[in-house]
Amino acid sequence: MATISSPGLGSGLDVNAIVSKLVALERKPIELLQSQASKLQTQLSSFGLLQSYLSNLQSAAARLAQSSFWKESSASSSDAASVSASASSSAAAGSYAIQVTQLAQAHSLASKAYLDSTTSVGTGTLRIELGGWNADQTVFTPKSGSTPVDVTIGPGEDSLESIRAKINAANAGVTATIVKDASGARLVVRSNLTGEQSSVRLTVTDDDGNSADANGLSALAYDPATATGQMTQTLAGRDAIAIVNGLQVQSSSNVLDGVVEGLKLTLSKTTASTVEVKVAPDTEAQKKAIDSFVSAYNDIAKYLADQTKYDATTKKGGALQGDRSAVMLQNQLRSLLRETSGASATYPRLSNLGLEVQSDGTLKVNSTKLNAALADPSEVAKAFSAVDEANPSNEGFAVKFRKFTALATGSEGMVTTRTQGLRDAIKRNNDQQERYEDRVALIEKRLLRQYTALDSSVGQLNGLASYVQQQMAALAKASGSK
Repeated sequence: MATISSPGLGSGLDVNAIVSKLVALERKPIELLQSQASKLQTQLSSFGLLQSYLSNLQSAAARLAQSSFWKESSASSSDAASVSASASSSAAAGSYAIQVTQLAQAHSLASKAYLDSTTSVGTGTLRIELGGWNADQTVFTPKSGSTPVDVTIGPGEDSLESIRAKINAANAGVTATIVKDASGARLVVRSNLTGEQSSVRLTVTDDDGNSADANGLSALAYDPATATGQMTQTLAGRDAIAIVNGLQVQSSSNVLDGVVEGLKLTLSKTTASTVEVKVAPDTEAQKKAIDSFVSAYNDIAKYLADQTKYDATTKKGGALQGDRSAVMLQNQLRSLLRETSGASATYPRLSNLGLEVQSDGTLKVNSTKLNAALADPSEVAKAFSAVDEANPSNEGFAVKFRKFTALATGSEGMVTTRTQGLRDAIKRNNDQQERYEDRVALIEKRLLRQYTALDSSVGQLNGLASYVQQQMAALAKASGSK
């Protein structure tokens, strides 16, 4: 049976209040630990964000540190609707005169008109081949590497729409469609590739026994040398022809890739005159990458300044105010900005390139200086991306930043080790809190036990005092009555 405890009833003492206040005093170290834990957790979160900012700076620096990046070129066209262009790093700077005299075209065939797409054509085997026709289409030369594809048309699957589906499912390098005009429905077969050598030949083994007439499945044949009155050529297979700097070039595709090293030309229209295509270093991409680097540096510089500052007005410091690792990182980043480099005699400092340090420790791009520097991209490339393992002072600015950020965030880096140190401190703090909680629980039990016993003893003494008073009063009354 459970007992009911009401400390204080016997003595009038507020035992629960007394014990509660004493326990509150014992909990003071726990409250201090909880405050410390909150601060440690805030610092850990701050270092987590700091690591993210460093990673962004590392990525931005890594792009500028790639020597291949500074070799990238851009291409522009005076008539992009007719000739568009793109350049790779191997494209030589220069100007190219392009005239398009003929566009590449895919071979296309059309059947005679049928009543509708459900009309039965006939059964047999349709063979599809890719290759090239001579000028009068009397000789067909199969395309190198291609293989004829046979499409069997059986009973119940010889409607125009069924034949279209079977041709498309055969993956023979052609696409079949049905086009309806005033005369009826026609089967159109078109090569999937442009160019003279991707033209189509269709031959038929007709189940009606005559594969050369225009009846049954034979009506879908196209082999002018051996049959007449069958499929009709609507578009001839044709190569693209262009004149590049006075030289005629021919291509099965409207994309000329490799005709000029590193330059890809896409032909969209024939031209009556030349289109000028210019290839030059991609200064816009270079400016954008430099801006990204400046932005990434400024993000971390502002963040560190905010986290390590002390506000005299509020009398409060940032989450990392006084943190040795954060302050050291801030100083090292600032030092990197002001370092000279022997990578380029023309641009020994970032400020020579137009990246100027401001009074608050951030960077600002001087566009006039930067544009002037990028007029000689090879020298700017050295200033950012030069590598010299034997003499690090001769390395490019971006290389230095990439290495520094990689080291800071590496397994033994200052940010990584400080982050782990904070995690360890939080764990120790939690362990201490648990030990104190156990200790306080025991103290509370002991105090309740002691004050409950005191309450009982005082109650007994009060009872005894009352009894003595009663006896004394009775004795005095008895003595007065004699």
